Amino acid sequence: MGNLLKNYKDMQQIKKMSFEDLDIFAKEIREFLIEEVSKTGGHLASNLGVVELTLSLYKVFNFQKDKLIWDVGHQAYVHKILTGRKDDFKSLRQYDGMSGFPKRKESPYDVFEVGHSSTSISAAIGMARVRDLNSENYEVIPVIGDGALTGGMALEALNDLGYSKNKVIIILNDNQMSIDKNVGGLSTYLSTIRTDPKYNKFKSDFNSTIRKMPLGEGVANSIQKLKDGIKQLVVPGMLFEDMGIKYLGPVDGHNIKQMVKILSMCKNINGPVLIHVITKKGKGYTYAESYPNKFHGIGPFDWKTGKSLSSGKITYSKVFGDEMVKIAEKNKKVVAITAAMPDGTGLKEFSQKYPKRFFDVGIAEQHAVTMAAGIASGGFKPVFAVYSTFLQRAYDQVLHDVCMQNLPVVFAIDRAGIVGNDGETHQGVFDISFLSHIPNLTIMSPKSTEELRAILNWSIKQNFPIAIRYPRGGDDGEPLKPVENIKLGKWEVLKDEGDIAIIATGNMVEKALKVREKLYDFGIKVSVVNGYFIKPMDEMLLEDLAQRKKYIFTIEDNVVSGGFGSNILNYLNKINKKVDIVNIGYKDEFIPHGDTKTLYKVNDMDIEGMVQTILRTVN
Repeated sequence: MGNLLKNYKDMQQIKKMSFEDLDIFAKEIREFLIEEVSKTGGHLASNLGVVELTLSLYKVFNFQKDKLIWDVGHQAYVHKILTGRKDDFKSLRQYDGMSGFPKRKESPYDVFEVGHSSTSISAAIGMARVRDLNSENYEVIPVIGDGALTGGMALEALNDLGYSKNKVIIILNDNQMSIDKNVGGLSTYLSTIRTDPKYNKFKSDFNSTIRKMPLGEGVANSIQKLKDGIKQLVVPGMLFEDMGIKYLGPVDGHNIKQMVKILSMCKNINGPVLIHVITKKGKGYTYAESYPNKFHGIGPFDWKTGKSLSSGKITYSKVFGDEMVKIAEKNKKVVAITAAMPDGTGLKEFSQKYPKRFFDVGIAEQHAVTMAAGIASGGFKPVFAVYSTFLQRAYDQVLHDVCMQNLPVVFAIDRAGIVGNDGETHQGVFDISFLSHIPNLTIMSPKSTEELRAILNWSIKQNFPIAIRYPRGGDDGEPLKPVENIKLGKWEVLKDEGDIAIIATGNMVEKALKVREKLYDFGIKVSVVNGYFIKPMDEMLLEDLAQRKKYIFTIEDNVVSGGFGSNILNYLNKINKKVDIVNIGYKDEFIPHGDTKTLYKVNDMDIEGMVQTILRTVN
């Protein structure tokens, strides 16, 4: 750790640092991040890209009163260092440790909790309106990436801001395009002129004087049209200008002196402004610069070689991607859709082999779902691969555009259930609850990676909407054999003995079989059913179990409220079957960050916890 970082105490020190010191400080912060994140895992490339940008913001603004909002928030590590949390990095993303995202309860400088993209500008407008209603004086600065700007919510917010004219300073962190010195230099020059108070006053006085002259209105309008035409040619931010938001940039986000100059001038602009900042993802670490996607979110790694220390077991995402390639080879009507997650969802190979049948729409889940509905209406078979937590953003489109029309879209819901270290905003424990009450939608969950292959192939052949949910990672051991003959709404009986039945779904089936083995040591015999159809459920088998068994336990990697077990309980109540039912799942609360093993344990969802739940019930 360098001397500047070692001796850093509070943000006031940044204001006293020279630009030379700030450049050294940035280098020390990068070295610290690489070393610390290599131990815990986390979002590295995005944070390495915003070191100078963050330091520039702290050099210019006073965040004891000004409000800084990070869109998504996975690039807020430098912000956390500067706000007194450097020593907490040893517990980054660990249970009871520091979150990998801004958290209001963690620091007063985390003014808004984030985790899903495209929310920062909306939140900023809300804060700016409170400021203006209270006649207060502070700046509101959302930092949004070029990827997050593709989200419809961000564009809705820009539209509102351009109309309302609330003073908000938007930082557009663009890490996808290279810096062109000529364009950058011209743009910086234009930005300098356009933010100069004397220039703005002259422009205002000139327009006012011209319009008061005879025929002045027509002359002023002609000048305005000429000016707009020139700006269309030389100013790259005309979209924002036309929306009513002053555009500045592009500016080099790794040049602190230049950034400080632009940010300082923005204080004198009354109304909304957007600064287009160019940064390099993974800046300063060769491996992250070369493979920014790999180092976007990474587990522990060897920082000297860049090699991951995680196990190399086959994941559900990999199996899904491999099977999609095989299916597409046989079925020319199959297309794949992702919302900016081709790598994470396993579709990279598909995108390379079938580029014309692969659609990455950016961070726009709502658009992705309705587009899939349009594709399905044309006779093709769309498969939308999406993380459970991000499908929440497209609930209306799933209900209204797909299911109401009964269109054969397949939703491949990755990261269902506990995902671990990313915490509350990313735990996929709500999808069963928010999907299972939608008419026409069939919901399935494989007990193993091999069963995912079988379910995916079956789903492609159906003519109605299907959601397949599967977890992060892979099988705990050898993959369980897939169900031999998939029949709509039918479950698989794996073991049938005793007067206790466990109906589990998804990767909980594997755990249910281990729970059965443990209970056998207590002299308790248990039946285990693979409820791979979450909806429709196997009503015939369920009624039979209710007739023959004394207890039924349901297990799911989802909240209990509105979940798999809740629906089973509702059905048995409806037909007046008398049997003791216990639903095992997550409580009605948000689940924090931590490794999955710990999270299962603290929620009594590990093997021992479920065994004790059953023993307490039957004894």
